[in-house]
Amino acid sequence: MPANIDSFLGVHEAALRLRSTRSELLASNLANADTPNYQARDIDFKSLLSEYQGGQGASLQTTHARHMNTSGGIADPEHLYRTPTQPAVDGNTVDSQVEKAAFMENSLQYQTTLRFIDGSIKTLRTAIRGD
Repeated sequence: MPANIDSFLGVHEAALRLRSTRSELLASNLANADTPNYQARDIDFKSLLSEYQGGQGASLQTTHARHMNTSGGIADPEHLYRTPTQPAVDGNTVDSQVEKAAFMENSLQYQTTLRFIDGSIKTLRTAIRGD
C-alpha cells in the first residue's frame, strides 16, 4: 500500500496538472485569436507525461526546512509555439477551429482523469471503511 495519497493516485495527479495548464494555454489562444502577431502556444502533453513516468516526477533539492516538498510533481512545462497551418496576414498563428477542437479534446480528457482519480479515492475509502 502506498505511503501517501500522491503515490496512490500515481500518474493521474500529474496528468490533471498538465491538462489544467494546457486548458489555460488553449483558452489564451482562443481569447487572442484576433490579436495581431499573437503566437499560438501549447504543450507536448505526451512527452511531458512520459518524462514524468520515466523519472517518476521532478524532485528539487530543498535547502531550508520550510521549503515545500515538490517530489512527484511536474515543474512548469515548456510552452511550445504551434506551427500554423495557414498563417494570417497580421502575423497571428491562431486557427480557431484547431484551438476549439484541441480545447474540447483536452476538456474531455481532463474529465476522464478526474473520474480515474474519483475511482481511486472511492477504492481507498472502501478499503478504509471495510465495506
